[in-house]
Amino acid sequence: MNLRDLPAGELPRERLIERGAQALSDAELLAILLRTGRRGENVLELAHGIVARFRETGLSEILAMPCAEFARIPGIGMAKAATVLAALELGRRAQRTAKSRPRISEAQDVAELLRSRLAAEKREHFLVLPLSSKNEVLMVADVSVGTLTNTLVHPREVFEPAIRCGAAHIILVHNHPSGDPAPSTEDHRLTRILKEAGALLGIPVTDHVILGGAEFFSFSEEGML
Repeated sequence: MNLRDLPAGELPRERLIERGAQALSDAELLAILLRTGRRGENVLELAHGIVARFRETGLSEILAMPCAEFARIPGIGMAKAATVLAALELGRRAQRTAKSRPRISEAQDVAELLRSRLAAEKREHFLVLPLSSKNEVLMVADVSVGTLTNTLVHPREVFEPAIRCGAAHIILVHNHPSGDPAPSTEDHRLTRILKEAGALLGIPVTDHVILGGAEFFSFSEEGML
């Protein structure tokens, strides 16, 4: 079958765009990387053949092969081999990074994670930590710079990173360059607004940590959240 004969909704790239990469089979993902097939075999058929070839050892076995050896498989060649090896190596590195993600169990963990990053800043930085259901930090997102009274911290900018990486909940963080972590009236107001927004979105705000010099203030640990 020619790939062009498939309905648009069944083409690997279109399925990935519509349903996400997790909805695709190994062969479909591989077909996206290969892009083209060979004479008498479309790219999906070529991909299925490669998946079958490595069924017993798994596609990770390709990483152990020299690029030139993988390229000798009919229909591959050096360009496709390099693309596939690069994608597999990137996936391997991403998995390794995920295993080393810091976990947050208390506000002290947040302070230790970000204190050195914010210690020398002369202006207030507002950050968001999207966390997984296991309290792993999925990313550190910078939302705004400047005193909170002068900088608009909009819920859209706060929750967009969390939505993007599928966070279970978030922790808000900002610094007080004065060194005094005590929350201001504006800090209380903003925390309340973002807590309400999180409840509507189904992404709870589980803490707001303010860093000031060597000290920190936690809304959660003070029973204010």
